[in-house]
Amino acid sequence: MRLLLVGYGKMGRMVESLAAEYGCEIAGVVDPALGRAADAGSADVAIDFSSPDAVAVNVPALASHGLDLVVGTTGWSAHEAALRRAVADHGVGIVVAPNFSTGAVLFEAIAAHAAALFAAQAEFGAFVHEAHHAAKKDAPSGTAILLAQAMERAGFPRPIDMSSTRAGFIPGTHTIGFDGPAETITLRHTARDRTAFARGALVAAKWIRGRRGWFTMKDVLGIA
Repeated sequence: MRLLLVGYGKMGRMVESLAAEYGCEIAGVVDPALGRAADAGSADVAIDFSSPDAVAVNVPALASHGLDLVVGTTGWSAHEAALRRAVADHGVGIVVAPNFSTGAVLFEAIAAHAAALFAAQAEFGAFVHEAHHAAKKDAPSGTAILLAQAMERAGFPRPIDMSSTRAGFIPGTHTIGFDGPAETITLRHTARDRTAFARGALVAAKWIRGRRGWFTMKDVLGIA
């Protein structure tokens, strides 16, 4: 399967380094900042790790070429309705995820289950904290927002405090917690390096080819 890399930063280069392991080859790279462009028609699936503003332009353009898509960039939710229309109009498939790590996707399901258990315990409050490297632009992270939303959908009725840290080279740590009068329960997912995200994106790229519609990593992993 031939991949078009959109964005050639750390994540794009990591996907490239692992592609052969997943039976994929790189058809080209698109990164205006580096002066690199490629013919979209030579690829099967595009993997976008660019920037929030670029995603709003990239998705309709790539969909118009019939490419299925994997988008790992976050911070573009204001454009979601327009991007959904573009995907539907061009009859392609897309996997959108703020975090492609298998462990992080499973962690979201665990967070939802924990929130459901604590929902009826009125004395317990809840929080989500995330920490990432200093260069990450959006805060809170897309994954943190998704965790809080999953907890709310699971029935947790009280406010969920959200906080962020940006420092050094932290690959990504997400913690959820429930705090009562005399005890605290915390659950944490820590990414030791970014290969988990790149591997997940490659799994998603192989899964989405030939499918039509808007999907998440829950669909890819078969999580209800």
